[in-house]
Amino acid sequence: MNFTKIARQEAASFWKGSFEHPFITALADGNLAPEIFRYYLLQDRYYLEHFSKLYHLIAEQTNDREVQEQLQENAENLKLGEMAIRKEFFSELRITEHEILTTPIAPTAYHYVSHMYRQLIDGTPNTAFAGMLPCAWLYQEIGVRLIDTGSPNPLYQRWIETYAGEAAAEGIKKECALLDRLYQESSSKEQQQMIDAFVISSKMEYAFWEMAVKLEKW
Repeated sequence: MNFTKIARQEAASFWKGSFEHPFITALADGNLAPEIFRYYLLQDRYYLEHFSKLYHLIAEQTNDREVQEQLQENAENLKLGEMAIRKEFFSELRITEHEILTTPIAPTAYHYVSHMYRQLIDGTPNTAFAGMLPCAWLYQEIGVRLIDTGSPNPLYQRWIETYAGEAAAEGIKKECALLDRLYQESSSKEQQQMIDAFVISSKMEYAFWEMAVKLEKW
C-alpha cells in the first residue's frame, strides 16, 4: 500500500471534519461572518509565510533532485497564486500593515507552523515534505467539492476558485506520486514518521478552522 492511501485512511476523520466544518459550510452558503474570515486571513498570512520558507528549507536539505524541483515549483506557485490572491483580499478588506503587526498569532497557527519546522529537526526532509501535503491537498479537494454550487458571496467564491482549478489538481497528483515513491524508498522508521507528520498536519488543518470560528486567542 502506498503512502497517500495509508495517510488518508489514518487521517480520514479529520478530513471529514474539515469538509463539514461550520467555517466551510458557512463560507459556501455565504453566511460566514466577515470578522471570522478576516481573522482567518490574518492567521493564514503568518502560516503561508512560513509555508513558503519551508518549501525552500526542505529543498536545500534533500538530496533528491526531483523533490528539489517540485518544492521550488510549489514555492513559486504559492507566490504567484495563493499568496498573490491573499494580497488582493487584504487590499479589498483594508487590512493594514499595522493590523497585521498588532494581531497576535493564534495558538493553533503557531503550533501548526512549529509542527512543520519540527519535522526538519527531529525527522528528515521526507517527513517534512509529508507534513506539507495535507494543506494543499485538502484545500484542493474542498475547492472541487464547492465549485459546482459556489458561494453567493463574491469574496468567498474567489477563495473557492483559487483551489478548484486543473492546475491545482495536477500539482497535487504530482506531489502525491512523488511522496509515494519516497515512502517506498524509506526505512520502516521513516515511513512511520511520514505518516505521523501527515496525520498531525491533518489534525491541525481541522483545528485551523476551529481557530478562526472561535477567534482563538492565547
